[in-house]
Amino acid sequence: MRRIPAMFDRLSSLVIALTLVAIAAIFATLTGGDPLSIAIMALTGFIAAATVYSALPAALPDAPPTSAAPSAVPATISLLRHPDFAHWVDQEKEPLLGIADNIVTIANDAAIRLLGRHIVGADVRTAIRHPAATDWLSRIDDGTPLEMVNLIDFPRPGARWTMRIAALSGREYIIFLSDRSAIDAADRMRSDFVANASHELRTPLAAILGYVETLQDMNGETDTATRSRFLSIISREAGRMQQLVIDLLSISRVEADRFRRPTTPVDLAAIVGTSIAQLRDSEQVRAKDIVARLGEEPMPMLGDGAQLGQLAHNIISNAMKYGHAGTPVTVELTREGRWVRLAVSDEGDGIAPDHLPRLTERFYRVDEARSRSVGGTGLGLAIVKHISERHQGQLDIESELGKGTRVSVTFPLAT
Repeated sequence: MRRIPAMFDRLSSLVIALTLVAIAAIFATLTGGDPLSIAIMALTGFIAAATVYSALPAALPDAPPTSAAPSAVPATISLLRHPDFAHWVDQEKEPLLGIADNIVTIANDAAIRLLGRHIVGADVRTAIRHPAATDWLSRIDDGTPLEMVNLIDFPRPGARWTMRIAALSGREYIIFLSDRSAIDAADRMRSDFVANASHELRTPLAAILGYVETLQDMNGETDTATRSRFLSIISREAGRMQQLVIDLLSISRVEADRFRRPTTPVDLAAIVGTSIAQLRDSEQVRAKDIVARLGEEPMPMLGDGAQLGQLAHNIISNAMKYGHAGTPVTVELTREGRWVRLAVSDEGDGIAPDHLPRLTERFYRVDEARSRSVGGTGLGLAIVKHISERHQGQLDIESELGKGTRVSVTFPLAT
């Protein structure tokens, strides 16, 4: 397209110059000019035409065929800097980090609460201060498989988190942190429960089997007193097994109902009074040591009567077991605004402060030998805790060495 106009300009200029020379020669002839003048004029015209011809630009060569322009390579888009990504990050409840070239470029609120606000802009290997995380993140660009990493004792002793990573374009990654502490604690609790329950059942069962085998080997040769003693031990150990099974079933039922709030109106004062009467009528040695201060006022609340009765029975029985003989076991029921407090106090040896936080754990005993000697299963306060939680109650345990222990549960009154 560029060559045609150039050729047209040169050719037209030459034609015009020659035409002018010819016109000048004809005009000179018609006017009677001599041949020399005509020749000089023609030569001058040719020279002018040649000069004009040479002064014009040379024709442009054919342009090579232009290939299609290469498509532009799209610039790499950073997902971490996209506003929609930042909006999504803020909605995540678990800690989440966005990193580019090992630098933390974005962190949601959960990550900032866990690791601190200073992590944004810091090297991720210093932001997540854990040996396993540091080692793994140092090898992230070496083609290391993106596997889940366990962070033991992170960010505090006894806790466990997991770290997962997702690769984006370039050298950008997303790190997900998940708290597994509660799940691990539940797994340990379940394992401990099975192990403890097996142990608690195995101990009396071994005693029963041992004495039964002894009686069988004697073939009736034992005296009446020895036989009676052996049978008494068998009966006691069987009773322990029976009580343990009852408590295991009780705690299982309470846990199954813990998310269902009771809706039945009950009178806590009447329930506690019935539990006290049952214990006083029992054959327990300290039945007469119970001192009741319940008052005359009813304490209406929404609750499960059977479970509240079991709660009161367990607390009072514990005070009778671990208090000193001949000292009072005081049971008080008092109104505190819109709440009612059931408190049971004994005058025993007391409990050391480091044991108090663990008293509601299953099978936990301060003095294992003494607990077994008085018939404890180690589940009484665990049942009390679950029942109080189901009834939106607050369990408190106070104790002083050498003076005794006070266990109280506060429940909301019905309005």
